[in-house]
Amino acid sequence: MKFSIFYLTCASDDEADKISYVLLEKRLIACAKKLPVESLFRWKKNIEEDEEVLVMFESVEENFDKVNSEIKKLHSYETYIFFSVPVNRTTKEVEKWLETELKK
Repeated sequence: MKFSIFYLTCASDDEADKISYVLLEKRLIACAKKLPVESLFRWKKNIEEDEEVLVMFESVEENFDKVNSEIKKLHSYETYIFFSVPVNRTTKEVEKWLETELKK
């Protein structure tokens, strides 16, 4: 298993919660952490600014496509930001917890 942190920006806290609960129930992630963020970004040739919620999902790289498939069903954005960052090292306790929580 290759542990990863998936990052997703959402339009609201409610949207972040809705997506997180579905992913947790399907055991595609072990944990979701949310942070309010102010985003500046280019969109359709303009510079935009908005308040969003950044969600960090603790999971495994093998679940990326399944997680993305669920996000597509629930996310409000035309184009959402979703990417994976590999976890190079962690403790044995965290490894055991992730393996246990992601088992179906």
